[in-house]
Amino acid sequence: MTTHASRIMALEAKHILQTYKRIPVMFVRGNGSYLIDDEGDEYLDLVSGIGVASLGHANAALADAISDQANHLLHTSNLYFHPLQAEVGSRLSQLSGLPRTFFCNSGTEAVEACLKFARRYWYTHGKTDRHEIVAFDGAFHGRTFGSLSVTSGTSYRQPFAPLLPGVYFASPNNPDELVNKITDRTAAVIVEPIQGEGGIRPIPQATAVVLKTLCDQTGTLLIADEVQCGLGRTGKPFFSTELELKPDLMALGKSLGSGMPIGTALMSEAVADAIAFGDHGSTYGGNLLACRAALVFLDALENGLQERIQTAGHRLRAGLEKFVAESSAISEVRGAGLMCGIEVKPSVAENIVTTALNKKLLVNRTAETVVRLLPPLNISDEDIDEALIRLRAAFKEAGANVSPH
Repeated sequence: MTTHASRIMALEAKHILQTYKRIPVMFVRGNGSYLIDDEGDEYLDLVSGIGVASLGHANAALADAISDQANHLLHTSNLYFHPLQAEVGSRLSQLSGLPRTFFCNSGTEAVEACLKFARRYWYTHGKTDRHEIVAFDGAFHGRTFGSLSVTSGTSYRQPFAPLLPGVYFASPNNPDELVNKITDRTAAVIVEPIQGEGGIRPIPQATAVVLKTLCDQTGTLLIADEVQCGLGRTGKPFFSTELELKPDLMALGKSLGSGMPIGTALMSEAVADAIAFGDHGSTYGGNLLACRAALVFLDALENGLQERIQTAGHRLRAGLEKFVAESSAISEVRGAGLMCGIEVKPSVAENIVTTALNKKLLVNRTAETVVRLLPPLNISDEDIDEALIRLRAAFKEAGANVSPH
């Protein structure tokens, strides 16, 4: 570790709120699927900023667009029109089938907006007692109070209790629970089509069928949290369509800005009609710089990237399935496209991030025993193959009995 890195870490220890247990490496540059630390070492990145660096690092088209926009205009607030919000909103509408967009700055803000809009919908329709929310065990929707209230897990929730009242959780693996929890008092159900922090777990099709039926029968609004799994990550624009769900609202973020902070809440015309001027706002939301970055990403997604994700996902999945076949310590690979979760024994999970770092490979652990892979969406075949070689070595060092080749 360089003297510079040591100095930065010491300053952080003194001045930065210690909410992150950082890995002791300091990155200063990036190139494609690689991050480069202050000593010049290159790390193959299968985290991509937790699914944010969707076009990799130092992407030329993105850098050019950001530079060009910075030389013209960055921000005017939402008091005025600018030429880019409408274009991004139109493109998102074409992808999702949801005609209206609210711009914010992150996924958790997008979830907050969806929750507010769902309650406003029923208020507008004179049903003020219809304010309950149903969420799922294993869900993670963010850390602000509304999104935290629909996030499952004692460790996230307990230190900040009491949270929003009227939130009820159901098991994603027991659709019968939904029958008793979705009622004429339920404003909305919020679902991650693939639970990210919860361990890369797709919602079972049987649960999706019951969920859709109950929402249709009761008029309950459906919120799809596609912050992590949406916008092509799974090889499809949105995974909710794979489950044959038709959300009334959708939260997006992460990959949309390719590294620039942006979030959006998409909604049906019926929901939008229930919202009045002044009901919600965001000073930075949808500023020119964020929208310009989003357009670069959407251009890529609609010009071959989505198909490339499917091909790359198959290649990565095939390599990971070999690990399952070889090692009793690796039990399952879940997910879709370039959103992969590898279920491993606790003893392997405890060490895998460190052993991968030793191989100059970045991976993430979530849900205690799941190795989460969210590589850049434009990762090459060569980088996938190299990642599999390094991951194999990391698993072996961590105690999984995979072959050493």
